Amino acid sequence: MSTINLMKKNVQIVLEKKQLAGVTARVGLVLDISGSMRKLYKNGTVQKVVERILAVASQFDDDGMLDVWVYDNEFARLKPVTERDFNGYVENVILSDSLIHKFGRNDEPPVMEDVIRKYTSEESSKDPAFIVFINDGGCKKTIKKPVVESSNQPIFWQFVGIGDSNFEVLENLDTMEGRYIDNASFFHIQDAETVTDEELYSQLLDEFPSWIQEAKAKGIL
Repeated sequence: MSTINLMKKNVQIVLEKKQLAGVTARVGLVLDISGSMRKLYKNGTVQKVVERILAVASQFDDDGMLDVWVYDNEFARLKPVTERDFNGYVENVILSDSLIHKFGRNDEPPVMEDVIRKYTSEESSKDPAFIVFINDGGCKKTIKKPVVESSNQPIFWQFVGIGDSNFEVLENLDTMEGRYIDNASFFHIQDAETVTDEELYSQLLDEFPSWIQEAKAKGIL
């Protein structure tokens, strides 16, 4: 069984446990490409993250496409990744492209605004968008504006902190005021290489089911 099929199987197990089987959602992946992430791009960790989240998209999304963004102090919306072309995606699409700004400082709001733009004005849909947002620390407090302004939209932000930096802003997401509904969650993994698929998927999909229920109750979905 190929690695991606094994990951899809693990996603399916978690979807059933969380009562998400049969849910259709668009899946986006936002990758921090600031300077402190350089090693994780070079050693294959980010490629593995892409593959693991692609398995989620394959189970959630009718077309099985994973939308991808990278950001430092600039951002780029990349071509989506699929099961047909995920091999070498990070090397071929991100690292080899000199036009993509990389390894600068991190600035989250501009890429978040682009995610909101894509899923609300450019490609509005009755299906929710599940956004996995990878950050290795120092997230800006100004993320409050895009999180709040998208809280009445069919977008759920799942932030994932990797490494051992400062995640204070993300740790305080649950107490963020001014939102129509709670539309964001955060968890931290020390080492993306050692966390098991089932553990990762269980944490990734922990708060999405209750958000779906509340979004339906409030007429967002």
